[in-house]
Amino acid sequence: MPTYDPEDVVAALRKRAAGLGGRSIRMIAAGVLLLFFFATSWFTVQPEETGIVQRFGAVDRTVGPGLHFKFPSGIEKVRMVPTARVLKEEFGFVTTDAGGPGGARTQYAANNNPYKEVSLMLSGDLNVIDVQWIVQYRIEDPTSYLFEVRESRQTIRDTAEAVMRRVVGNRLGSDVLTVGRVGISLKVKEEMQKILTAYGTGVQLVTVELQDVTPPDSVKPAFNEVNEARQDKERTINQAQEQANREIPKARGEAVQTVTEAEGYAVERVNRAEGEATRFKAILADYKKSPEVTRSRLYLEAMGSILPDAKAVYIVDSEQRAMLPLISMDGGQLPVPTSGASRLPEAIKGAKLP
Repeated sequence: MPTYDPEDVVAALRKRAAGLGGRSIRMIAAGVLLLFFFATSWFTVQPEETGIVQRFGAVDRTVGPGLHFKFPSGIEKVRMVPTARVLKEEFGFVTTDAGGPGGARTQYAANNNPYKEVSLMLSGDLNVIDVQWIVQYRIEDPTSYLFEVRESRQTIRDTAEAVMRRVVGNRLGSDVLTVGRVGISLKVKEEMQKILTAYGTGVQLVTVELQDVTPPDSVKPAFNEVNEARQDKERTINQAQEQANREIPKARGEAVQTVTEAEGYAVERVNRAEGEATRFKAILADYKKSPEVTRSRLYLEAMGSILPDAKAVYIVDSEQRAMLPLISMDGGQLPVPTSGASRLPEAIKGAKLP
């Protein structure tokens, strides 16, 4: 296998270049420059991005998605900003792409990793709470995002951590751990947006969401017991409310029914009393006209309503001194008086028994 001396190779190249002549060298140089010009003058902006074109370091223009032309590198350069994408910052944990079949994995704060320093906070009643949350935002002004603040992403993280610590520090630990999560998220988002707007970051917050809020491991059992007691309380209240919603309408319906029945009974009694009063007045008028006839008629009507239900009838005559026979009501016939029996009272003479 032949060997080559580097010095011989260099000498051969020099000799060949000298043979080409100055004109050929200039043509090659021009071709290289032309190739460099076209290679660095075209760029593509993706659909979710906005391109910021800088000319000699100063912002010249912004371009949207598509193929665009610019002056070659050294004169103009382009920086891409994902303006149409929702970006996310995680605090107290980090989600990494495992690259395997399991997909993304989440690593939470622990005693042996740096995320614990971010998530541990002090509440207003001096309780230590482990708070993990996310901040989602969108870049609305790419120029401000790149040039108004030196480290926009780190500024967002520092602002989020400072505001979250202040908001949590102004609330009770029980409120942070239970019912105050939504209020905390809204308050942090509001204050963060004011600060980031004042800084001129060009960022619009989408959401601030608490992911996991837990007490330290040493007090978790007691916290769980408190939560269980609170849940039992809520369940009891809900059951009582459900029973009230069921029983109250039922009682109201029964009350309405009772009132309706009472009103109907009152109307019936009034009508009956008025009818009896009218009847009594009519009888009184007849009695005033014919007292004896009216008295006899009333007596006979009373006997007619009583005797059909009688099992036996005893007749007593003030003029009779001996015992009177029992009148049998079975045959509907009056028995023949025995010796010693006096005449029947005038009131029942000729009365036809049933």
